[in-house]
Amino acid sequence: VQLVESGGGLVQPGGSLKLSCVASGSAGSIYAMGWYRQAPGKQRDLVAAITSGGMTNYADSVKGRFTISRDNAKNTVYLQMNSLKPEDTAVYYCNADRIYLRLLRGSGDYWGQGTQVTVSS
Repeated sequence: VQLVESGGGLVQPGGSLKLSCVASGSAGSIYAMGWYRQAPGKQRDLVAAITSGGMTNYADSVKGRFTISRDNAKNTVYLQMNSLKPEDTAVYYCNADRIYLRLLRGSGDYWGQGTQVTVSS
């Protein structure tokens, strides 16, 4: 399975961005998809995750601002990010796995190359 992210960039505080991640290869086996982020000098943390059935989990820091969604027919997961803050600045990674719990624990099998999100005025 290959994951390719897109949609990162530079945005001012309070602005919005939408990330996309397309899965290819044996994507039909993927049950769980999600987004992690890693800021310089910090560990990689879960941002949001979603199952093929639509069950979701969010980090407390993004609840009410970010929305994860998924198009199973297109093997694509999205992350709509609103009300962005400077502390959201990080490299955002798409993650996928057959087992949801494994993805939530950061042990998902498949990772994208990452896309930079910078929130700055």
